[in-house]
Amino acid sequence: MDFERLRILLVDNLMIRRYGNLRMGPGRKLMCGAIRNNWRLCEYSDRDMARLLAPLGIRSIGGVIANKKLVKCAKNFRPDVVLLGHCDYITNETLFEIRRLLPDVRIAHFNVDPIWQENTRKQIADRMESCDGVFITTAGKELKTWCTGRNFMAYMPNPSDPSMEHGDNSKIYEFERDLFYAANPREGDPRLDFLKALRPKIDGKLRTDFFGIDKPSIWGANYEDVLASSKMSLNLNRKEGDKWYSSDRIAHLMGYGILTFQSSRNEMQRFFSGDETVYFDEPGDLAEKILWYQAHDDARAKVAGAGRAKYHSIFSGERVLRFMVETLYGENYSQPYEWAEEVYR
Repeated sequence: MDFERLRILLVDNLMIRRYGNLRMGPGRKLMCGAIRNNWRLCEYSDRDMARLLAPLGIRSIGGVIANKKLVKCAKNFRPDVVLLGHCDYITNETLFEIRRLLPDVRIAHFNVDPIWQENTRKQIADRMESCDGVFITTAGKELKTWCTGRNFMAYMPNPSDPSMEHGDNSKIYEFERDLFYAANPREGDPRLDFLKALRPKIDGKLRTDFFGIDKPSIWGANYEDVLASSKMSLNLNRKEGDKWYSSDRIAHLMGYGILTFQSSRNEMQRFFSGDETVYFDEPGDLAEKILWYQAHDDARAKVAGAGRAKYHSIFSGERVLRFMVETLYGENYSQPYEWAEEVYR
């Protein structure tokens, strides 16, 4: 395959109707990666098209029309690769039709939600027959259970891009807050219990903001402002212990040069040493480390800077997307991807 002339059709929720109040999602970073690889790119926002095309606001009919328009888009653009994010409106029948029209096309689904989540498992199972491969941000041998003999399952890191994670807080020493966490946990979420145990140990000892918990949730440019004005942050997942899993929050934090505290249970030590991020075992251990780095700002800056450099180096959208394309085509890898062992066929 001539990767110098590759054409990619990326189908994802591009949030056009949010009018600029965007999330720093993996789909946009893969779009940036395509451009940085000098690949031809066509974007299709399934949810926005379904709403735009819905007669009298009847979204179910809009979804049917959006599928027909995606087929037309593929026919016109003639992609080599179709990548689908969380595209609930797009049916497998549409993908089969695209494959009929373009017999050489490669189709893959990428999913950045945790693998233990019921909806994630349903999405993977739904795409097994229609896609050549599924990429997911959780590693482990369980991925092999979704292999049908014609498709593969593979781990993909949460990508970064310097146009989004463009700041470098490791070079800054004056901040609005010392520590922040942003999430939207609901009742029963174990992160709430974790924070309940942590906060009495650090409250009053540094400036903290917990968005989505005791402060309103933040999105878009407001979220980016918080990233740019924070010294340290927590990377807490709803469930800790899945191999290499993290929400895409990790790309925002480490990619921004914010000192990032994360669980030691997720095996991210494979990619980042204790000189590039800070691992913790339990709330007491985390509290001690937060307060130590609060008191040792030069050490904080050194670790955060090394983590930022490493993240942008190995997990850039450009590199992650090239791995995905090379895996789709079964090519010998052009470089030693640190996670390449987590491809199951």
